[in-house]
Amino acid sequence: MTTIHGEVADGFEGVREAFRANFAERGDVGAAVCVYKDGRPVVDLWGGVADPDTGREWERDTLQLVYSATKGATATVAHLLAQRGELDLDAPVAAYWPEFGVAGKAEIPVRWLLSHRAGVVTVEPPVPLEDALRWQPMVDALAVQRPEWEPGTAHGYHGRTFGWLVGEVVRRVSGRTPGRFFAEEVAGPLGLDFFIGLPAAERGRVSRMVYPKPEVDLSTVPLDLVPPEVREFVAALQDPQSLSNRAFTVTDPAEIDFNSAEVQAAELPASNGIGTARGLARMYAALIGEVDGVRLFSPETLASATSEQAAGVDKVIMLPIRYASGYMLPVETNPLTGPRAFGHPGRGGSLAFADPEHGIAFGYVMNSIVEGAEDARAASLVEAVRAAL
Repeated sequence: MTTIHGEVADGFEGVREAFRANFAERGDVGAAVCVYKDGRPVVDLWGGVADPDTGREWERDTLQLVYSATKGATATVAHLLAQRGELDLDAPVAAYWPEFGVAGKAEIPVRWLLSHRAGVVTVEPPVPLEDALRWQPMVDALAVQRPEWEPGTAHGYHGRTFGWLVGEVVRRVSGRTPGRFFAEEVAGPLGLDFFIGLPAAERGRVSRMVYPKPEVDLSTVPLDLVPPEVREFVAALQDPQSLSNRAFTVTDPAEIDFNSAEVQAAELPASNGIGTARGLARMYAALIGEVDGVRLFSPETLASATSEQAAGVDKVIMLPIRYASGYMLPVETNPLTGPRAFGHPGRGGSLAFADPEHGIAFGYVMNSIVEGAEDARAASLVEAVRAAL
């Protein structure tokens, strides 16, 4: 039986039981969960194995790569610049990044980058991975890329390109890379363990991701065996030329080893944030209220950042999704803790969000990457938090 470390406040014991069940019943290997309520931690738990190859245990300060949960941190940087009056989210991207204003993109506002409405989801031809890790070759390629649909008329998940697009605007406005800006203006004041671009000195704390073989290989499964609600998406995954596939094939090779030191050290603001569940929960807590004297968003910024910008079937993921400006909003299949919640999941299971109505901020990170609808780990933890409210 996995030993669970950490503490929970009275009334939140159900979260510990759900966390324990994630190891016993749902395949967790190493993981952590943290919940803040009204600016104070009420759940802070961790357990399991950080590196199955060596048996290294998951410690209180173990770091974990969280894939697209990084997008919430990157969006936060953009909104801080807007709050300071340095960035107008409704101004054209080209006002800050002139090279971007070609190939039908001259009128795209910054907010459409954040809300996945710009249509710049592909890079053709894909950029060699070593160049993408150096930043400039990728943003140069994106600057001349033609959108996949008329900007503003639809939304589609910019799963890979989001980080470079928003990050380059941040760099042009602030003179700092998004990772450096986050470190100095968010992580520093709050004392967060979270990085976009991992310092070499922190490498030894990072958990090693494991990828269990899925029960069903979606790339080969016969479509008549796929549930109707996801059949169109699975068909797209099986077509190399589909928008769904091309949106995630922006580097060459398309598959990236996120366990590698080179990838972790680079700044990929859509997908390679590395930190603790505590760091994510604390950041989101500071978006909706004060945490140890620090509040990141004013009420006006919070309202702007979290108002719905797009809703309906996503052109890339082909499922109903609701977007705010850089954050995802609750849908029927993922209600979080209330209708005003906002945040971002990450590939394979990670999740971070805040709920201003209930004063909740939540972070869950793990190293066992589970793909598909069978993953109930984060949802079970959220359900336990909801039951405690």
